[in-house]
Amino acid sequence: LNLIKQRIKLKQKPSSRNEYNYFSKLGTRWNDNDIYGHMNNIVYYELFDTAVNKWLIKNQLLDIKKGNNIGLIVQSGCNYFSSLTYPEDVDAGIRVTEIGNSSIRYEVGLFQENKQLASAEGFFIHVYVDRSTNKPLPLDNVFKEALRSIFIEL
Repeated sequence: LNLIKQRIKLKQKPSSRNEYNYFSKLGTRWNDNDIYGHMNNIVYYELFDTAVNKWLIKNQLLDIKKGNNIGLIVQSGCNYFSSLTYPEDVDAGIRVTEIGNSSIRYEVGLFQENKQLASAEGFFIHVYVDRSTNKPLPLDNVFKEALRSIFIEL
């Protein structure tokens, strides 16, 4: 186990709510629970993706139907600390920890209502590309300014 921890650098403790500066409420669904009675691991990734894309659309940074730029995930990961289940609403804390020329590292903490520590924390790196060519596009100043509103230096 120590070798595994060294190789993948497991996070030992969950973050608290005060380490995120934007939250979105997300509902769980009946089919999110698996045979073991808790949310299946893939659902956590769906919630991460939903929370970030909801923020992007709300801030008019992503036009899912006609926009020229789209974000492609090039890396992702998750640390699980406690189980989430249906039926409960989840508070998704969102932060940005790295802003590159065409890439962004988003981090999302999933919190049970009224709990201060994350049940799970995930990250993914989007590279923004031209929708038709899949070539990286530099982030414009409007996009970067919006990202700075949820940026946290770790």
